[in-house]
Formats: sequence, C-alpha cells, structure tokens
Amino acid sequence: MVGGIFVNQCAHIEREKVTKRRGPDHLQTLPAVLPSPRLLNPLEFQWFRAQLTAGHCSLLSTHHIPPQLQRKNQTPHCSASLHSNATLPRKDELPVHGVSEKVIGVLGGGQLGRMLCQAASKLAIKIAILDPLVNCPASSLAYYHMVGNFDDSTTVQKFAKRCDVLTVEIEHVDVATLEILEQQGIDCQPRASTIRIIQDKYLQKVHFSQHGIPLPEFMQIDDLEGAKKAGDLFGYPLMIKSRRLAYDGRGNAVAKSAEELSSAIFALGGFEHGLYVEKWAPFVKELSVVIARCRDNSMSCYPVVETIHKENICHIVKSPASVSWEIKNLATDVAYKAVSSLEGAGIFAVELFLTEDGQILLNEVAPRPHNSGHHTIESCKTSQFEQHLRAVLGLPLGDPSMITPAAIMYNILGEEEGEPGFYIANQLMQRALSISGAFVHWYNKPEMRKQRKMGHITIVGRSMSAVENLLSSTLDEASEKPAVEPRVGIIMGSDSDFPVMRDAAKVLDTFGEPYEIKIVSAHRTPHWMFSYASSAQERGIQIIIAGAGGAAHLPGMVASLTPLPVIGVPVRASTLDGIDSLLSIVQMPRGVPVATVAINNATNAGLLAVRMLGVADVDLLSRMSQFQEDTKKNVLSKAEKLEKDEKFRITFSSENVKESSSSIVSLRLYQQSFESGSVYSGGVSGSSGISRYKCFNMERAVS
Repeated sequence: MVGGIFVNQCAHIEREKVTKRRGPDHLQTLPAVLPSPRLLNPLEFQWFRAQLTAGHCSLLSTHHIPPQLQRKNQTPHCSASLHSNATLPRKDELPVHGVSEKVIGVLGGGQLGRMLCQAASKLAIKIAILDPLVNCPASSLAYYHMVGNFDDSTTVQKFAKRCDVLTVEIEHVDVATLEILEQQGIDCQPRASTIRIIQDKYLQKVHFSQHGIPLPEFMQIDDLEGAKKAGDLFGYPLMIKSRRLAYDGRGNAVAKSAEELSSAIFALGGFEHGLYVEKWAPFVKELSVVIARCRDNSMSCYPVVETIHKENICHIVKSPASVSWEIKNLATDVAYKAVSSLEGAGIFAVELFLTEDGQILLNEVAPRPHNSGHHTIESCKTSQFEQHLRAVLGLPLGDPSMITPAAIMYNILGEEEGEPGFYIANQLMQRALSISGAFVHWYNKPEMRKQRKMGHITIVGRSMSAVENLLSSTLDEASEKPAVEPRVGIIMGSDSDFPVMRDAAKVLDTFGEPYEIKIVSAHRTPHWMFSYASSAQERGIQIIIAGAGGAAHLPGMVASLTPLPVIGVPVRASTLDGIDSLLSIVQMPRGVPVATVAINNATNAGLLAVRMLGVADVDLLSRMSQFQEDTKKNVLSKAEKLEKDEKFRITFSSENVKESSSSIVSLRLYQQSFESGSVYSGGVSGSSGISRYKCFNMERAVS
C-alpha cells in the first residue's frame, strides 16, 4: 500500500512522545497490541497516531479499527479502543497539512540524497532513502532509511510500497523493476524510460542523435578491430567510453594513437560490458545547464555554468559561465531540446562542449540533481534540490535566477587515503570558514579515498575575479589576505586630465570603495580602449567613470562597447572653456547612454558611482545616507555660525536709509562680493534719494 508505515515504527515514535507527556504507565498495554508488525495504509496510520497522541492507550482486543479503515480481505493485526463515533473522512477529502504529505522515496543515499533531505527539511517534506550503507550520507537526515541495494528488484519493490513518489539520486538502478512498478501504478519520476536511456551512454547518444541534437560523432565497438576502424575514421586522440556505470571519472579512457587502443580498452575492463567510441571534441570550455521539468512539462532553466574537471572528475564550477550571450542562448536551446525529448519530472543536468569554432555539442545528460548545480544552494533563489522536490511532487517551480553576481563551487576531493586525507580536508575547510562569502558542505562519508567527493565549498561574491581570488586564498595556506577587487574604473584620455579626475578617486576613497585608474585614449590607443571596455565586466568592474576634453569621444566609445553604466566627465580644455567637451559627451545617439556631469565635476561622478553601487550594497547605501546627513549638518552649522559670530555681522552707517529697490540691489551686490571673497562698498542712487552704505568687518564664512 503506497504511503504506509510500519506499526512498530509508529508505536516507537508515539511511545517516546507519550512517555515524555504522561509517563510510562500509559504504555503498559502497548506491546500487547503489536504481536506482529504490518504495514498500515495512510488512513489507518493517521487514526492510529491520533489515538496514541490523545493518550488513548488502553488498547483492548475487543475494540477494532473502524471497518472503513480496514483493507478488504485482510484481518487487522492491531486493535485499539475507539473513543469517538465520528466517521473518518475519505482520503481525498482530508486536508493537506503543510506543503505536501507525500513521502518521496529516493533510490540512493549519497551526497545528493543528503542535500535533498536538507532541502526537504525546510518544507517539512518526508524523504525515505534506500541505500546499502547503514551510515550513508543521507541516513541521519532522512525520514526513513531502508538498508538495501537499489539494484535489487525485491528490495526496490518493498521500498516503493512505503512511498508516494519514487525518484533517484543515481541513475544506475534496476530499470526493469521501475518499469514493473510503473505498471503497478507506482509514481516514478523521472520515468523508467528516461532512466533506461540515460544509464546506457551509447543508447543516450543514439536517442539524442535521433532527435537532431548536436553531438560528437560516435560508434559502437565490439572488438579491437572495430576500435581500429573507429580510429581510422575519427582520428586520434580517440575517446573510448563504457556504456554503463560511467561517472565521476570512471568509464573513460583516451587512446592517443592506435598503439594505445589495447591498453585503453583493458583499463575499461574489456568489451564484456560494452564500449563505444567518440570522435575527439576539441572543446575550449565545458558548460552545463541545469533544467527543472515539472509534471505538466513546464521547464525552468538555471544560468549556464562552466565546469572544470580534474582527472575527468568535476572539480570547479563557475556561475555564470564567462561566455557571450549568443553562446549562452545556444547552450540553453540545446539543453531544452534534450530534456524535452525525455519523459518525467525532476532536475536534469545537460553537460555540453563549447568547441573552438563556437559550436555547442551535447556530452551527456543526468536525470537528477548534479554536481554542476551545487552552487545553487547559496547562489540562486531556489536550489536545484528544492526544485527537484517541487518538480516530482507537481508543486510550482521556484525562481532559478541568481541572487549574487558570481559564485564558484570547489569539490573537496580525497587527497590521501584514510586519516591523512581527512586531515587535509579539515585544514581546507578551516581556511574556508574564515572567509566571508564561503559556505562549507561536508558529506559525512565514513571512508576517505583518493579522488572521492567528500564535500564542497561554494564562494559567492560581487564578481568572478573576486570569488576566484577568495578561492585561491582558501586553497593556498600561505597566501595573504586577497587583494580587494575594484568595482569602479576611472579612465581618461591623457595624464593632463588627472588633476580633474582625481576628485572622483577622492570620493571613492572617502567611501572605502576600491577603484582602478587607467589612461585610455580613444584616438591614440583605440585597441587598448576596445580591450579595456569589452573586458571590464568580466574583471569585476561595475561602473566606468570616463573623463575627456576637446573632442571627448572616450565616454561614448566606451559606452558603446560595454553593458556597464558609464559616467562622463567633461574636462575643461584650453579652448571653449570645456563647452565643447560637455556638448560632445551629452550628445550621444539613442542606445548609447552616458550619464554626464558638469564640466570638471568629477566629484559628482564619484558620488553618482557610489549611489549606483549602493543599489545592490546595503552597507554602501547607508554610508551614502550618512554622508548626506553629515553634509546637511555641516551647512546648518555654518549658517548658525554666520548668524551668531560677531565678526560675521555686517554694520551699516546710513544718512538716510529708506526701503527701496535700490537698497535691495545694493544688498545683492554685497552678497555677490561676499561669496567671491571681495569687499563691496558703494552707494546706489535710489528714486527717493541717495543712500550711502559702508560695509566693513567682512570676512568669508568658509575658508
């Protein structure tokens, strides 16, 4: 019966609860109720649990579970007193408590199962796991753990009866059993047909080739002669792969020449379990796209990431991948097409090659959470693990977008066997824990082996170069504190512009915001300007302040080459007093915006850059608010000083002071002279007479 639980397990749970609440006396008759364990259906279990929780523990053999709860043609093994005449509603009428009351069964209890359990805990979703290891990584976190092999038909069928939905954390399971379970009405996600395709790498290639998905050329080989023919056809180096059980570096071998074919085939265990070959793909990067597919076939895609492998094992993942939008769109399209050709719900990871000529070729697909998606726990609004649970349960898919500009994931692989390996891993994690933005995940595997995945570290930050530096300092015990990456680039066409542009640097210094200063001429060094502007985003620059005089083409040219915001500073040149620079920068064509400040006002450019950064930096924004408050207080303080300090008073002597427009004009002239630091003394002939004013003791209020 789907969704059940053993009575003896239920009694053990409730026994502890009732003992804590009412004392052990209420449990004296409980053992007699359980002469032999059996599986309760969900309605029986709900009723049984309610009776125990309420303290109704006088379980007498003369009282039975209500007939509407009993299974047909089955004598109940347990009886309890019924203290209510109310009829329990049908299962389809019961309200759902929480997000879902379904039990998700996972074949496999490794690190992926562990992280599925962690994601399920947040939503109070029950995860049952089937794994042969008593102390597997997911065991301590699972709702239920059945110890047994997930490739054993009898065990899998027994396990499936306790679950509402069956899914996998590893594709190397008994597909024939899954097909039988589906025929019996068991809900398997993704479908058994998908698992059958994916677990045989050669069938996977055939399937995707039939659906028009770009792949490296491939062919099956049955003997050494066939391998030699493949080498003659595809050339060398030649990739030789096992059809089954190929993952985490296992099942792949490279023959660099015909002479190496025999040794490569021997390393893979010969032809007994099936081999095939692939034409070598001269890729420049390996990419991955994680896609969630729901029961209604709707799909949601995570950002394209770059994967870096070490001895054919995923070692580092960078998100987002540093490739053009065109490549990202192409990779996403291939991934969507591949997943659309499969059946069932869940997370699918599509691994891809980016070739030298800009092609995207499919490498392989995993029908489960994947190593390339671990970073999503910290870097995305919805992790791949929560997304997988949502998908298989038919819940609304979450938002896969990133919540940080950049993230990098580093796999903690076993460096040595046994205790030395544990020590090395511990030292690495200790360094990571001291770094802001680093998150450590330890899988709690009981045995350390070389190249085994023992955990991972995810580092998030404001740019890829920043998180790469943080990772470098984590990996290098002797490294010093990593250099702070600049977010603002200050550029100018000539060093003669520096006296003006350094005011922007002073503002950034005031706010503790790192920056870089470069001389980049639009006319004298156009290639350098192109390189600087096109690479700024990748290097972590978020805002560019560009100063230019005369023709002043630099800000506009840079703005046309980068998606980053550009602030233009017109620099006063020797002619036209900077008006030419101002008009040149302001008059940018539509589609090439430059935020232009006043002539020589690099101070405002620096302040504007701080405000832009503050939109995504709460701490910086609060400092800007404090700066504004300090400016306000400073002005008010000067005004108060001007009013109170005797030496700032203005004394007038007048023979005939009259209220007239001429006196107002005179005071305005005085105000102008005061602001310029000069002394004004004069008389103005008014319409009603002559008034003479003498102004003395005039000093500037501010230095």
